[in-house]
Amino acid sequence: MKYELVIFDWDGTLADSTGRIVDSMRRAGAEVGLPVVPDADIQNIIGLGLPEAIKTVWPGVRADQMEPMRSAYARYFVYDSQIPMDLFDGAEALLDRLAVGARKVAVATGKSRKGLDRILHDLSLECAFNTTRCADETQSKPHPLMLTEILEELGVSVEGAVMVGDTTYDLEMAAAIGMDSIGMSHGAHDEARLRACGPQVICHSINELSDWIGING
Repeated sequence: MKYELVIFDWDGTLADSTGRIVDSMRRAGAEVGLPVVPDADIQNIIGLGLPEAIKTVWPGVRADQMEPMRSAYARYFVYDSQIPMDLFDGAEALLDRLAVGARKVAVATGKSRKGLDRILHDLSLECAFNTTRCADETQSKPHPLMLTEILEELGVSVEGAVMVGDTTYDLEMAAAIGMDSIGMSHGAHDEARLRACGPQVICHSINELSDWIGING
């Protein structure tokens, strides 16, 4: 077993939530008076912590707009967006397979702690991970602090872990500390951008990822 620990991004990697994030950000921005931007601009920042994401999409955002924007985004994402959101096909089976194989499993996400805990509760996945890290309790991606914290907590070497994500932020974060990574093409960033970050492999579905880990990891 090459990888003792598999670290997953959440949105766009395990959860098919890209459309809901874009919809919620766009509507929240309009509510607080921020200019309309292309959906692609919003999709590009998925994976960052929310404050970093807002400032990247709207560089001119005022300090007094930040908290209303955060609040509006949370409301749309949790309650008001009509865009469906669920785990990608095969995600729960993969998590079960990794647990049976005695691997450790973690999440490193740009979501807030409140947001991640809510969705893990809703999906009855509170016990599926050995640990999780969120952007509001450490540094946002692509800074690798959340990965080093996970490694230290679980007592795993960087060589014994792999980061799985759908954005360049995930893969750049892993590369910064010499960790292997796997790109998922079904999320926010396209395959060409992911390949430029030098992952071990690009997988196009959770089932393909499961097979790759079973053979190579």
